[in-house]
Amino acid sequence: MNADPKDSSPQDPPLSEADGPTDYARHETRAAQLDRNWNEILQEIRVLQTGSQIVAAFLIVLPFQSRFEILDAFQVGWYLGLLVLALLIVALLLAPVSMHRSLFRRRVKDDIVTASNRIVKLALVMLGLLLAGVVLLIFDVVVGRGAGIAAGAVLLTIVLCLQVVYPRVMVARS
Repeated sequence: MNADPKDSSPQDPPLSEADGPTDYARHETRAAQLDRNWNEILQEIRVLQTGSQIVAAFLIVLPFQSRFEILDAFQVGWYLGLLVLALLIVALLLAPVSMHRSLFRRRVKDDIVTASNRIVKLALVMLGLLLAGVVLLIFDVVVGRGAGIAAGAVLLTIVLCLQVVYPRVMVARS
């Protein structure tokens, strides 16, 4: 154990609903904060990569299915747009790791963390658009264009609420 009180962090007391805002001070060095932030970004990328790669793989194999030939021009164009979007998301999510590897030991972790944060935010927005677009395509093929547009719009609204509205409500409440 560390005897120096500056290096120890106080244990947080248990929270109750009656408690007000919590002190989130971590008493860590800038280097430790950057390391923690980088590790959190990597965990988020791992989650996002799995989901985006599964959707991309689904889209990649779609043309090899027998029913693909019955798609109309709109559906084929929409499919190609979704495929490009999915692969762009995969490339975006690889970029922070590539940047880290390229800039390793150059003392620019602050820049890497900042850029990676922006990339992950962009990838999240694009993934929400991709999910709504995939739902639109599937409903369009299976049920019809109107149902596809409605299903895509509903999912896009849900994604926007979860990614934009709900976090802002949480911030406003705190």
